[in-house]
Amino acid sequence: MQFISVLGSTGSIGQQTLDVVAHHPEHFRILAIAALNEVELLCEQVHRFNPAYVVVYDESKYQQLKERIPDSVQILTGQDGLCYIASLEEADIVVVAVSGAVGILPTIAAAQAGKRIALANKETLVAAGDIVMPLCKNSGSELIPVDSEHSAIFQCLRDEGKYLHQIWLTASGGPFRSYSWEQLQQVTVEMALQHPNWTMGPKITVDSASMMNKGLEVIEAHHLFQVDFDHIQVLIHPQSIVHSMVEYVDGSWLAHLGVPDMRIPIQYALTYPQRFSTPTQQLDLLSLQALHFEKPDVERFPALQLAYEAGRTGGTMPAVLNAANEVAVEHFLTGKIKFTNIPDIVSHVMSCHQAQVVRTVNDVLQWDHNARELAKERIAKGG
Repeated sequence: MQFISVLGSTGSIGQQTLDVVAHHPEHFRILAIAALNEVELLCEQVHRFNPAYVVVYDESKYQQLKERIPDSVQILTGQDGLCYIASLEEADIVVVAVSGAVGILPTIAAAQAGKRIALANKETLVAAGDIVMPLCKNSGSELIPVDSEHSAIFQCLRDEGKYLHQIWLTASGGPFRSYSWEQLQQVTVEMALQHPNWTMGPKITVDSASMMNKGLEVIEAHHLFQVDFDHIQVLIHPQSIVHSMVEYVDGSWLAHLGVPDMRIPIQYALTYPQRFSTPTQQLDLLSLQALHFEKPDVERFPALQLAYEAGRTGGTMPAVLNAANEVAVEHFLTGKIKFTNIPDIVSHVMSCHQAQVVRTVNDVLQWDHNARELAKERIAKGG
């Protein structure tokens, strides 16, 4: 029996993690869950999975939650609560499925405690990969990616990393793959949230539409697999059947194929190196008419190029990229800026930043804060 803490249990990845756990009650048990402020859903999850701990990040929701769940469940709040359940002695696996830079400190707490980390939070490695990866190595913590693309690479690489020539990250291209620049100017929030293949939370769905999601994945792959940016390529693959590929020095390619269902990589991160049956559909190759690949257009989708630039610059620049993007996406989702303003704001904030060497997590958090303030100032002046 493996005991699991799920950070972000009410989000898309968190709910699908609980679905995987429910499918294998003989193997997994939920020890702790955490969410931002979704009391109604948290209560449902508490009554269904009976965790020992629950964290509501928004402290103002504490009393409301306490009145609705059994006294036997310990309630914690805020960042301290996340870090606490990420480092519980009883926890075997910590699923980090919160969105944004809020995932950095609990991931570090889990790494320091030597846990298996099923990482579904891109921002942690983008902003703090220089700290998190060495920490995992030193503590013996297993960091297994949940992103479908990185899970695919993880499975294709196995023990042959020394023979790797290039990583090929696939991207669906999002809902606006064929849009002209003029059409992109007219994109609404409702349009951006209609992803053609995947069911995800609002922030990552917008990132997918802007191609920033793929840019963040490029930086994440750099840290996860210790590969330089010249050997990480991106391909548009609208069908989302090939989740990513690796190209070896002898000319061989290995590709990971499957239906676009996040429960597959989630479960693999929990069961590795074993494989269990899943409640997902099986891939029917005969039903596929064709698999298409094309080069990404960084003129229409400049966020991808910005991420490569931030990754190559290194130091604090990826944290600045990520923070500015989070602020820009938040303001787009609330209707305060246009979709095409997102990369403009990120580019402006990056141009104002002189990259520093990352020595501590406080360096990351400080520049994360500074970049957010600068992005807000830019937006207040009209984007």
